[in-house]
Amino acid sequence: MSQANLVEKVADELPGVNARTSTTKFSKAKAITFKITLAALAISVSTYFVKSPWNNFPVSTLENGIDLCPQADELVPKKNVEIWESLQHAYSTEEFKVRAIDWLGGAVRIPTETFDDMGDVTEPVWEKFLPLHDYLKDSFPLLHSNLELTKVNKYGLLYVWKGSDSALKPLLLAAHQDVVPVLETTINEWQHPPFSGYFDGESLWGRGSCDDKSGLIGIMSAIESMLENGFKPTRTVVIASGFDEERVDTEYRFKGAHSLATEMLERFGENAFTMLIDEGSGYSEVYGRVIAVPAIAEKGSLNVRIKVTSPGGHSSLPPPHTSIGILAELLVQYEKNPFEVHLTRGSPTYRSAQCMAQHAPGISSSLKEHMLRAEHCDGALRAAEQELFKNRAFMSLVGTTQAIDLVDGGVKVNALPEQAWAIVNHRISTESSIAATKVRDIELLGSLANDFNLSYTAFGKRISNEDAPSYGTLTLSAAFGDGLEPAPLTPSGEDAAPFQLLSGTIKAVYNSHRNISGSDAIIVSPGIMSGNTDTRFYWKLTDHIFRYGHLEVAGGGSLPSGVHTVNEAISINSFVEMIRFYTTLVLNVDESSLP
Repeated sequence: MSQANLVEKVADELPGVNARTSTTKFSKAKAITFKITLAALAISVSTYFVKSPWNNFPVSTLENGIDLCPQADELVPKKNVEIWESLQHAYSTEEFKVRAIDWLGGAVRIPTETFDDMGDVTEPVWEKFLPLHDYLKDSFPLLHSNLELTKVNKYGLLYVWKGSDSALKPLLLAAHQDVVPVLETTINEWQHPPFSGYFDGESLWGRGSCDDKSGLIGIMSAIESMLENGFKPTRTVVIASGFDEERVDTEYRFKGAHSLATEMLERFGENAFTMLIDEGSGYSEVYGRVIAVPAIAEKGSLNVRIKVTSPGGHSSLPPPHTSIGILAELLVQYEKNPFEVHLTRGSPTYRSAQCMAQHAPGISSSLKEHMLRAEHCDGALRAAEQELFKNRAFMSLVGTTQAIDLVDGGVKVNALPEQAWAIVNHRISTESSIAATKVRDIELLGSLANDFNLSYTAFGKRISNEDAPSYGTLTLSAAFGDGLEPAPLTPSGEDAAPFQLLSGTIKAVYNSHRNISGSDAIIVSPGIMSGNTDTRFYWKLTDHIFRYGHLEVAGGGSLPSGVHTVNEAISINSFVEMIRFYTTLVLNVDESSLP
């Protein structure tokens, strides 16, 4: 498919891919800062529960026998057990650890920063990805001789490892090649240079070591190792690697996964994949329990520009309110009126709270009791909500949020500002929508528009009386595109076979890496992403989308230290466990009864 057709074909095929336009130009520094501020961080609900000392508690039900968070058993490959056991042994050796260090370190040493003003992929600046492609080819020779590679839109990588049974839906593994920029002003804050790939005996340092070259190299390391052991898949495996996941661009955004999605829709069709794994949260100890949190959904997003205009003039003869003053009042109105938030049965955050209540020994007895009764009692649900919402971060994951991230106005100290604007970033709850968010914003500012005698237009529609005289204007509009609806929820119940397979795989990998057994060492809980990943373009490819990276996160967090900031690093022990994860996942899916 031609590059031109790839660019043009997707508007009616994919969610959230309308062309993005803006009349405002930002400097590179401001654009980078904006991206870091709005970065699509993978935040799981488990982040926000306080740690307490670990105890060896078994998987349990609540006292009355109700199972709020059923757990799968660990799932060790059976048909492929010989290869699995051989590789588990190999992954435990010092020799393999050295290989893992070399593989990941080499990728980190190739800078693949994406900025928000890089233009179209025809621009030479994008050629920075070519050295990475050469490196991958040299470092994983068996993968490149056994898998079919298609380059999509010049720099997107689509690998197909053909299985012997074409009737089975393929497994889709995703990871992006690009990394967040390193601000020049922060380089001296790094313990080791950001593109050194330095290994200090425990951790490998550098931009992309966690986000997301560890994902890409982890997938390729697993497949290269399986090929070295003679594995031939029954089920086709596809790797999709985009190159602009980290960008926020007003004109040329999303040429990587965007184009890969179109290619896969044409080649495989809708709902063609049995399941998809992309970057996401990992596991950590929270409330006295080790809990893994695969994200089964992502919040939506909408950036709203609030623009005020009023007459200019000399500042020595000021009006009661300038455009900046009016804008300030409007922004105060936002912050005085956050969205109403309620915990909803069946939502990812509700499911996470259920799992915490059942399996985490450090959860209060009152919260356990509230969550036990919440499924059928509104009063208990509200009581649980009240207790959970004492943590504002958890509450932010539940509902639609608003954050005033950008503001601008005025050009000179002795000139009245003729216009001022701000941008409010909304992260939309899985129970809401772009339309509902717009309606709420319109209603929120209506009274102030009237108080200041402003002609009011919102999202292309006139709100105030068209013929009424006015002092100035208030305009609400979508900034940086039309927004993104919340992602569809991935099934995660006891009858959701892909989620159960993933859960069993996580348990098997966790145990194998520590040479333990059983199903109670780690709990698997559904979770949610507060930000967005490349999966936003893959909704039509499968109903079973999981954002999960199988990285251990110290301190009860959801992200490793340094992601999107200084001193990004990954423990090599964790990276080897990630390779185990991809290996076990491929083998389990290969021999499963999934369609």
